[in-house]
Amino acid sequence: MVGQEETERSRRGAKSMTWKMNAGVSEAGASQGSAHRGAGAHASGSAVTSAEEPLTDELLHELLTVSSPIEFTEAYNIGHRTLSEYLNQLLAEKGLRRADVVREAGINETFGYQIFKGQRNPTRDKVLQLAFALGCDLVETNRLLKAAGANELYCKDRRDAIILFCIDRGMGLTRTDEELYRFGEETLVS
Repeated sequence: MVGQEETERSRRGAKSMTWKMNAGVSEAGASQGSAHRGAGAHASGSAVTSAEEPLTDELLHELLTVSSPIEFTEAYNIGHRTLSEYLNQLLAEKGLRRADVVREAGINETFGYQIFKGQRNPTRDKVLQLAFALGCDLVETNRLLKAAGANELYCKDRRDAIILFCIDRGMGLTRTDEELYRFGEETLVS
């Protein structure tokens, strides 16, 4: 019986760790950043799609082995990716239309276009609404939040944990709001 309990505890721990890693959320918190953040471009200068971006740990290892940080940042074309740039990159990658995404996100059309053009800075919840409308996974969602200058989703925050769970399960914006409401948390769409 003791052996079964240890095996079950080990299995749950491994499953929990896998979920956290997939969520792109470090155990230390959102301030530590996502374990899955990438550079933004390869050395060739071509745009990198979300799935192809190197992991932060891989980039850190390479950074610590080069002779100059400038050499590293130039090789990977590392800079600050704006929210507008990343939103438009995701639109292109996913073959979506901006008007459809803005409507699906439940955001005012004019305000939505201004976000995509980089003329307006949305709240964290508006960025999350756009992430759901774009069909973003956990890594893409945290990258969007980071590009917007907002805190990434953090599994030790109750509301964020519900949102993380919903994204991981492929739930849409409406279903996520239902879950938030059911647990007494503020919904994303006001």
